[in-house]
Amino acid sequence: MTLNIKQSYLPALALSLCTSTVFAAQVTTDPGDYRPLPAGLNVAALYYQTTDLDELYVDGDRIEGAPTLSTNIGIARWIHYLKIGDFIVDPQVVIPFGRVELNAGDASLSASGVGDPLVGATIWLYNNAETKNSFGVTGFLSIPLGNYDKEQGGINIGENRYKFITQAAYIHQISNDFSLELIGEYTFFGENDEFGNSNTTRKQDAQYGIQTHLNYHMTEATNLSLSYYHDFGAESEIEGVKQDDELDNSRFQITAQHFLKPDLQVQLQYGQSVSIENGFYENSFINLRLVKVF
Repeated sequence: MTLNIKQSYLPALALSLCTSTVFAAQVTTDPGDYRPLPAGLNVAALYYQTTDLDELYVDGDRIEGAPTLSTNIGIARWIHYLKIGDFIVDPQVVIPFGRVELNAGDASLSASGVGDPLVGATIWLYNNAETKNSFGVTGFLSIPLGNYDKEQGGINIGENRYKFITQAAYIHQISNDFSLELIGEYTFFGENDEFGNSNTTRKQDAQYGIQTHLNYHMTEATNLSLSYYHDFGAESEIEGVKQDDELDNSRFQITAQHFLKPDLQVQLQYGQSVSIENGFYENSFINLRLVKVF
């Protein structure tokens, strides 16, 4: 199946398809992710995220008649907290899965299956139990084991390349009712030497990002949060040709978290894009998460 897509915005479309699924480039944090738990505890989390993307932007301009993209993504995540010397560390495994579908007129392409798993850990270099302030550093390695088919025309669940994602996060307890989380991120990309059905090589510059969460601790069981995310860089290069598709994209998100029981939390999120330089504009997205602590 061939999609009638104008060559002038193919680079941005290819970038969007490669980064639209969860954990494709950025490891998106949720409010409270950088709160260290006591050693010996485990966390199992199941996520569901759905988006309908019907606005494609190139160099800050909306492309009329561009294809649309819908995603339904799940994530299974396991975290274990342990103590090494004086530091809390949380080795973890993240496995994304789901389906993405691209529509252009009467034609469509879709991909489903398991995405590239991530393995990594956070180490808290500072953790003050009295003030509730903390600082942690994280490293994730994305391993290209997910479903990938070069004949799919750029739309895949897996990426066929390694990625190394690092984060540094500081949590500041403003008062009993409010806290602020500041996260900086850097992602290094490996090469995809089977990009597209012509077997070309795709490289990508490093991506940078900031993530912030302002949290209102309504009760011991319920939190409300306002979050902001901004991504920079990540220009693609295909067969040595720069694609002029670097990111300068931002979005906001509101989150409600509630513990149904002391060891069971449910989370609901809603958000949308604020500005897009290159890629799909998210008019709205809904994320659900269920967390079990044991």
